[in-house]
Amino acid sequence: MSSTALADARPDHIPEAVTYDFDMYLDAGLLHDPHARVQELVREAPPVFWTPRNGGHWVVTGFKENYEASRDTEVYSSEIQPRAMIEMIRPMLPPDIGHLPLPTPINLDPPSHAIYRAPLQAAFSPRAMLARKDEIRELANALIDRVIDQGHCDFIPDIAEPLPVQVFLKMMGLPLDRMAEFRELVHEFMAPGEPWDALLRMRKVASAMGSEIEARRTEPRDDLLSLLWRSEIDGKPMTTELMEDFAVLLFIAGLDTVINGMGYGIRHIAANPEFQAELRADPKRIVEAAEELLRRYTFTVPTRRITRDVELGGAQLKAEERLMLFLPGADLDPREFENPGAFDLNRENNVHIAFGVGPHRCLGSHLARIELQVIYEQMLARLPEFRLDPSKGAKFHGGNIIAIDSLPLRWD
Repeated sequence: MSSTALADARPDHIPEAVTYDFDMYLDAGLLHDPHARVQELVREAPPVFWTPRNGGHWVVTGFKENYEASRDTEVYSSEIQPRAMIEMIRPMLPPDIGHLPLPTPINLDPPSHAIYRAPLQAAFSPRAMLARKDEIRELANALIDRVIDQGHCDFIPDIAEPLPVQVFLKMMGLPLDRMAEFRELVHEFMAPGEPWDALLRMRKVASAMGSEIEARRTEPRDDLLSLLWRSEIDGKPMTTELMEDFAVLLFIAGLDTVINGMGYGIRHIAANPEFQAELRADPKRIVEAAEELLRRYTFTVPTRRITRDVELGGAQLKAEERLMLFLPGADLDPREFENPGAFDLNRENNVHIAFGVGPHRCLGSHLARIELQVIYEQMLARLPEFRLDPSKGAKFHGGNIIAIDSLPLRWD
């Protein structure tokens, strides 16, 4: 966008000094080498800046600014589409659309957030997730067995995608034979669009799970859908509408996020043979390596709605504007991490916020850590030295997840 067009698109209350042209979906740098572009963004743009792209919104790349906004839920609300707003949009939607689900509890602010999150706390506790470690390892080995003799694979569709997706489908009680259909729904959900597009996509996701949700009402099993049906929210029994709200969140989070963590981690290991050899020689270091990989290649970008005029990082933000918590930038902020672009297995300060911070810190972080550690362990234990395929490059896409779609690997 030219400087003239940028000035024309900028609201009067936003000065040029905090304006930067950045498209979180289609930025060319994000699609070529995402975290190199993130480093460039941190260097060039203010820690809080406004971009005219995608309807105009704020982007927060600074660590302390992300930390502040993530914890102040009164000013930076997770209710991106409050029910009142949805009712305003409803006339634009098909008249027979029925309940419009919202991802719960991530779309709620305290104190309601804690009430609705409570039924899931035990299901995602460290002890509950640790109990799944053998199952995760067995599945990882089975996926590696499918490709080990061919000397190459595309790590994302062959291993990184089916592992956490199958684990999560089993947890939810959803059929594994619908995995491809469910993944396509996730890709559609994550694409850019208007507010009503998001509502229609959430309705589509809820409908895809409708028969399974209803079946668990009368025939419960040992899965999350059955657990939720047995739960009470603030003393009230579960409803079909609320089940759809919960299911939409769990579906989207469980079927997409950790895939990218695996992809960026294996990409780094494959591109750095000395580091790969170090982990092979001392597998105990995989735990700390996984944390530094999460910091170095953070990939989630939560959205917030600003509830009142406020100052953040020297910028003046107005009520009802949108703000993106650009966590990949926060974890590469040189004000917080010394030489942040370097991967340092001995880094002393590694309090990253890849899983977020505050009330909305990722509920599935314990599961994600186990899956990441297991896949690194098994890839290193089962395969000879693997490397990036020089004839095929990785593929990425932007959005609220800086995603890796393809990662061709080779080994001898």
